[in-house]
Amino acid sequence: MKAIFSILSIIYAAIIMAACQTQQVEKMVLLDEKISEIKISESEGFGGMNEDIILSFQDKKSIDVFEKAITTAVKQPGKVDISEPEYDVMVEYESDKGELPTHGIHLWLGKENERSTFMYITDDYVYLTSTQMTKKLRELILSEE
Repeated sequence: MKAIFSILSIIYAAIIMAACQTQQVEKMVLLDEKISEIKISESEGFGGMNEDIILSFQDKKSIDVFEKAITTAVKQPGKVDISEPEYDVMVEYESDKGELPTHGIHLWLGKENERSTFMYITDDYVYLTSTQMTKKLRELILSEE
């Protein structure tokens, strides 16, 4: 009887672990194109982009940080009531086939050891970065201001 209980416990644990692994985490996405520039402005609120650019990043290292921060940010469940965004982030793409759209993203830059928050300008779902990505974003944005 103990053997049957042990076997059933193992099967049950395996089913639970498999179920947990099949839940996919939804992350932000960007176009599968080379990014040419990241532009930052102070946000004027939801739904639009402030065209008064305060920072521009064109070097590969900085672009890589922003790209990783954005594409690893995890969608939070439900729609969130949140304060006005701090920054607008414009992701510009390289293209030899004509104009590619700019990705417009709102950013709430986390404090030290906090997560930062992203939101597509056309959406009301929020995506959280890791605290490590916040640290890298703070180094880029606050050192340049």
